[in-house]
Amino acid sequence: MRIRRILAAVIATAALAGLGLTSAATAQGATSYVTPKQCRDGGGMPAINEPGNLCKGGTHDGQPVD
Repeated sequence: MRIRRILAAVIATAALAGLGLTSAATAQGATSYVTPKQCRDGGGMPAINEPGNLCKGGTHDGQPVD
């Protein structure tokens, strides 16, 4: 009986840890967009006429401009 409780606790812990890793990976994969003003304020130049519409230079370098 004691082994069943320990095994259940181990499985529950592993399941919760797996959920934590999944949500962390999802949060990191999200693309963040900046406005043209944010791009300029960060010292960059919005290249909205080039492929990808990226912010070039500054603190938001490489981020898509929306």
